[in-house]
Amino acid sequence: MEKTWRWFGKNDAITLAMLRQIGVEGVVTALHGVPNGQVWKSEDINDLKQFIEAAGLHWSVVESLPVSEAIKYAGAERDALIENYKLSLANLGRAGVKTVCYNFMPVIDWIRTDLEHPWQDGTSSLYFDKVCFAYFDCCILKREGAEADYTEEELNKVRQLAAVITEAEKEKLIDTIIVKTQGFVNGNIKEGDLNPVRIFQGLLSLYKDIDRDQLRENLRYFLAAIMPVCDEWGIDMCIHPDDPPYQMLGLPRIVTSGEDIGWILNAVNNPHNGLTFCAGSLSAGLHNDVPALAKQFADRTYFIHLRSTNVTPEGNFIEASHLEGRGHLPELVRIFEAECPGVPMRVDHGRLMLDDADKGYNPGYSFHGRMLALAQVEGMMAMCRTK
Repeated sequence: MEKTWRWFGKNDAITLAMLRQIGVEGVVTALHGVPNGQVWKSEDINDLKQFIEAAGLHWSVVESLPVSEAIKYAGAERDALIENYKLSLANLGRAGVKTVCYNFMPVIDWIRTDLEHPWQDGTSSLYFDKVCFAYFDCCILKREGAEADYTEEELNKVRQLAAVITEAEKEKLIDTIIVKTQGFVNGNIKEGDLNPVRIFQGLLSLYKDIDRDQLRENLRYFLAAIMPVCDEWGIDMCIHPDDPPYQMLGLPRIVTSGEDIGWILNAVNNPHNGLTFCAGSLSAGLHNDVPALAKQFADRTYFIHLRSTNVTPEGNFIEASHLEGRGHLPELVRIFEAECPGVPMRVDHGRLMLDDADKGYNPGYSFHGRMLALAQVEGMMAMCRTK
């Protein structure tokens, strides 16, 4: 596999020179300053590509070229937005950037309730607490029908939390769930927006009449429309699994399991319609056997995210060490080294450690934590190559 790293552009505190020193080969990035739905211009793509190449690296993967919400819920402007998407893909193809990671999660990307959950060794990592999330859903968001999504035991714990939670803790929960983990990912909500809860409620309302079958059909429509451009320029589209891989907030999620992935790959059965295999997202669902899924879909996996989680019976989950957890990364590395030679891989969601904490890194994208993870994975790769 090719060792890559998610880099957030020229303003990223982690420089390309730093990445060269730790053995990174390819860069995973995007035109983060372009608003969703607008065309990525050739001059902007080439400028960033040349900047990366001047540092002795290459632009390996686009993560991501965002799919606008109106494409997902089939709004009136869907076809115009798809045409813009096709133009962006063609411009990427002309520049020789031919692997695109994207997701089709409505409104919200990956969900966590704590961005710095402490470990006994002094490091911290991302964490999801189901009761905290249920409190956000029922008591802050006040989503209609939310209580039906939780057990009576969970709702009792929500009531207990409601009796003791402070205003500061409420604000932190809002900031964690719908601001800090979304602004740098999909741009729906960003730092400084007034009343993010109201904005979020408005986004949810766009999907009021969209069920799982309709969202699947909207994805099929999008993929069928863009595949001719992918064929022309040799671009691989790699859908990212939902994180976590189950329904939340009353929204349909359609990339949660092997059955979902198989449906997507068959709905538009084109070799350029592929998968980003995210071991962390898939492992957060107790229904998923992650190594079995890796074997099943290796031939359509064009990008790999290596991270792992530990999941409790209550449904809480935490980022695990890259050597442990339900992701079974040593086994995945054996599978992908054999089945996907040359496919880009990046480690993901490293812990905050050493002097990472005060650098202002995007949540989950620390330097030292990911550097440790890359070293661990590189060791696994070396063992697989030893005869």
